[in-house]
Amino acid sequence: VDLVESGGGLVQAGGSLRLSCAASGSDVRAYTLGWFRQAPGKEREFVAEINRSASRTYYADSVKGRFTISRDIASNTVTLQMNSLKLEDTAVYYCNAGAAGLRSSSGRYWGQGTQVTVSS
Repeated sequence: VDLVESGGGLVQAGGSLRLSCAASGSDVRAYTLGWFRQAPGKEREFVAEINRSASRTYYADSVKGRFTISRDIASNTVTLQMNSLKLEDTAVYYCNAGAAGLRSSSGRYWGQGTQVTVSS
């Protein structure tokens, strides 16, 4: 499974960014897809996930109400819409794919990461 992220960049606090992850490979439609992030000096943390049928989503408490994850099953793409961005959202964001839920244990496959920087 290959995961390719796009859409990171620099944005002012309160602004919005949209991240996309194109997934390809065998059985990718069977996987839960999601996003993690890693800020400098911190451990990688769960952000959001969406199941294979796009019927269930989960979010970290820190992003709930501000971020929305969605999935286009036909194109094997997962998107993270990030609104009301805060300085503490600054991190490298990674797309992740796994056979089970990601929030307790990350999946096997990772993208290369995309930088999101929120400025004051």
